[in-house]
Order: sequence, then structure tokens, then C-alpha cells
Amino acid sequence: MSDLNDPRVLFAAERTLLAWNRTSLTLMAFGFVIERFGLFVHMLSPQKGEALQRNASFWIGLAFIVLGALAAAAAVAQYRTVLRTLKTVEIPEGYRANLGVLANLAVATLGVALTVYLFVHGPG
Repeated sequence: MSDLNDPRVLFAAERTLLAWNRTSLTLMAFGFVIERFGLFVHMLSPQKGEALQRNASFWIGLAFIVLGALAAAAAVAQYRTVLRTLKTVEIPEGYRANLGVLANLAVATLGVALTVYLFVHGPG
């Protein structure tokens, strides 16, 4: 439990949550680029007639996307743990402390949806 009675504790926790949000978005974007790199390599290959296979770039890209979604969800859990330790005086009146949580949950949900989409529709 915090004994500082200072709203800056909440804002520091929220900045950390949003930093994790950026990290999870970056991981998912990097994963998508890696996943699509296999398609790019296939387009440049001389064997145009062969079917596109799920190669290492597909699985590594999917792993990065899942890692990003998990990071967003874990950040929400960590932030909620911090919020429970704060006193009422540390949260400014009328301040919506859960908007960052909603953003992270949206990122996690969209990451899972992207993973499912890429898995179902394959690399091409």
C-alpha cells in the first residue's frame, strides 16, 4: 500500500501501462512484418508454380504477435494490482483510471484476432 498520498504514483503507473502498450504494439507489428516476409520471399523466388508453405517466418511472426498480445494482457493485470494498492486521495476526483486498461485490452484482443486470422487464412 502506498503511503505517499500523491497522485503522481497513479500517473507513474499509468505511464508504465502505456509504455507496455507501445511495447506490445511494436511486438505485434514486428511479428506481422516477419510473417509477411515469407510471402515477399515467395514472390521473388523462381518457382512461381509451387504452393506457399507455412515456413519459419510464418511461425516466428505468429509467435511475436502472440507475445505482444500476452504483454498487453499482463500489463493490464500488473496495473490493476497497483491500482488496488492506491488510496482514494492518490486518485484525482473524476479521473478515469481504467482508460489505459481498455486500450491495452483492445490491443490484446486485436492481437489474438490477428493471430487467428493469419492462422486460418495461411501465409498467402
